[in-house]
Amino acid sequence: MPHLDFTQPPFDVLTAAERQSLKKHTQVRYLAANETLAADDLQYFFVVLKGQIQQTLNGEFVASYLGGNHSEQLNSNDWFDSRRMPEAQDAVLDTSHLTTSHLTNNHSEHYQYRADEDTLLLQVDGAAMNKISAQNHLVRQLLSDKLPERLKALQQRRSSQNQSLGSTGYNAQQEVQQIMLQPVTDVTLLPIHIIDADNSLQQAARIMTEAKLKHVLVRPSPILDNINIENQAIESLSPHLPSSDNHCDRDLGILTDNDICRAVSEEQNPATTPCQRYASFNLHTIDADDEIGDALLTMTRYRIHRLPVIDASGKVIGILGQSDMLAHIGHHSQLISIQIEQAEDLTSLHKAVELIGRYIRAQHENGVKIGIISRMVQTLNAQVFTKLWHLIVPDEVMKNTCVIVMGSEGRGEQIMRTDQDNALIIKDGFSHPHLAQFAETFNQHLATLGYPLCDGNIMMTNPMWQLPLKQFEQQISLWLRNTEPMHNIYLSAVLDAEYVCGDKTLLTHVREHLRITHRQADPIFVRQFVRAALQFGDVNQWWQKFVPLLGKPSASDIDLKKAGIFPLVHGIRALALENNILQVSSTKNRLKGLVQANALTQERADTLGEALEFFMAQRLAVALSTEDKHARQVDPTTLSALERDLLKECLAVVKSFKIQLRQHYQLDMA
Repeated sequence: MPHLDFTQPPFDVLTAAERQSLKKHTQVRYLAANETLAADDLQYFFVVLKGQIQQTLNGEFVASYLGGNHSEQLNSNDWFDSRRMPEAQDAVLDTSHLTTSHLTNNHSEHYQYRADEDTLLLQVDGAAMNKISAQNHLVRQLLSDKLPERLKALQQRRSSQNQSLGSTGYNAQQEVQQIMLQPVTDVTLLPIHIIDADNSLQQAARIMTEAKLKHVLVRPSPILDNINIENQAIESLSPHLPSSDNHCDRDLGILTDNDICRAVSEEQNPATTPCQRYASFNLHTIDADDEIGDALLTMTRYRIHRLPVIDASGKVIGILGQSDMLAHIGHHSQLISIQIEQAEDLTSLHKAVELIGRYIRAQHENGVKIGIISRMVQTLNAQVFTKLWHLIVPDEVMKNTCVIVMGSEGRGEQIMRTDQDNALIIKDGFSHPHLAQFAETFNQHLATLGYPLCDGNIMMTNPMWQLPLKQFEQQISLWLRNTEPMHNIYLSAVLDAEYVCGDKTLLTHVREHLRITHRQADPIFVRQFVRAALQFGDVNQWWQKFVPLLGKPSASDIDLKKAGIFPLVHGIRALALENNILQVSSTKNRLKGLVQANALTQERADTLGEALEFFMAQRLAVALSTEDKHARQVDPTTLSALERDLLKECLAVVKSFKIQLRQHYQLDMA
């Protein structure tokens, strides 16, 4: 008889006693094609072994639950709790636009479940599940009616391998301390190549070329060895120089490509010049059990770029390179920030930008919440943009202009380097003959750093996004009259604007103008503005498209941006605009403002925010596991049953939110 798979969620968190209990209350259930679960069956928890179940509500498709025969992945059985009730849709509290019929939600309604094909199920007694949920909080979270609770359970599972950096315990100080206390051997060491001191520079160069290194270690000649022994006797107080071992690898020297270049510039013949004439001896070394912080201090103090690493027997086990060490510790945001600040040209700034990508990957793997990662990335990117603008423009331009970013970058919801969205607000009366050239250099350099140019040309090189303050405000007034289809897009960009550098008061003036002008605008403007959130297909269409294509690569992908992220972001943006919440640009802060304005309940705001972060996290996971830098689409067959369940639930949240928007703005009646 088939049985529950206790290696898969939600059953993998059960104790041995709980497993035995569930086994006693589980039985196999068969449904023929087109057979439905009767009302008496809506008291069980089901796992789909084979076949598929369609869930509907009043005849409308809601979701499909699939057996393992529909996936190439093992242990990929969907589950559903037939006792779960439809979500209430009364979360928008401002009901002035609504009729009673719109707000009515019959909580006595049940979902209906029908087998689309011959289906085999495991049927678990609901009372037994309730008993275990009451005593096991992990099960309770996984099966909760509340989406934030289930997403929290998923987050905890992802971060279980690094509890110390979990979403609630994470802080920057812990992060830097952990990295600095790691042994130097945690960094990938460069391989060792040793030559004799009397070998020629040409031989050394050949070894470097073959090994793709910029250095070789040099074994001292007997004469040099004797000198070193004398030096060791003098420095016998040093704990790093064991005087008893005359052949300790601490006696080795190092020859770098710069040394060979120096010899050539001095017109020495590389074929006959011995290495010992240009190699450096009495090296600074570091022990294998020393910490990364020690290595960083040594390199900084002595201004060196390589440190031989010595083990307990006195033998060198590798070379610690500065660039490798910085790449390792570059996972820490403060150190990336320092590198950005110290960058003196585009090349050094590029190295710092590359570390941001590694930082994102490391934090994601450590289970840090996507919202925390994206906001930190926004901060680091702003520092990059600020540094770049500083490198390009003179002080007078910096003082009389304001650089802003918009779109997901402005909202702090950017997790990948997608299109640039930026603008330049200029103080009225100020001009500079090279301003257009500065803007061109800024946008092109950002593209070189990996921030693609905007296809929609929302960049400061575009004259409409590089304007004096008054003209900027006049432009916004025009957009609020909504005379052209693109005006809503432009207005959305400005609503998401966030300060980067320069005169911050210029952006403050723009926001104040937005507030005043919107108050004077046509009251029905927001109704038109919100329509964009509804323009993409219903989530049901995605799943109905997905189901028959299971097992076929790529054709079943779901567009995370269209189906999930955009409707939530724009719908919340529209509600914020209606409620004059214009001083903040992030979706998270807009939700806070909407709760304070009694436009959303706290529970509804939490659900919308968690759903948005789930879509963002899935998008990041796709980006990190594939070559797809846009990462808009996810293949549901690559997800675990738990992730697929949450994806369905988050898409259902989007659907219910769109219904709320339609009702709230009476779009069905327009």
